[in-house]
Amino acid sequence: MANIFKNYTSTSVGTGATTVYTVPSSTTAVTIGLTVANRTSAQILIDVQCAGAYVVKDAPIPTGSGLSVLDGKIILETTDTVVVTSDTASSADVILSVLEQT
Repeated sequence: MANIFKNYTSTSVGTGATTVYTVPSSTTAVTIGLTVANRTSAQILIDVQCAGAYVVKDAPIPTGSGLSVLDGKIILETTDTVVVTSDTASSADVILSVLEQT
């Protein structure tokens, strides 16, 4: 088995659900960190889902701030996704760090 650390980013996430990451086939992934930054001049609310379950829902992020979404690690299996949505168009940048095991 090979272990590979990777970062995935998505910029200008808005009101449409944005898939930041999909676990590749024959792979297990461990989420190490997930940070969402507010790009706007007003507070935004974000949702983050992993494998279809909410990690946070309607989490507020003040202007000029970021939110570290994960307190611990989450194990994701093949085809699981990490999806981020904001209540405001083009308002959030996302950085996800994972350890992929193939």
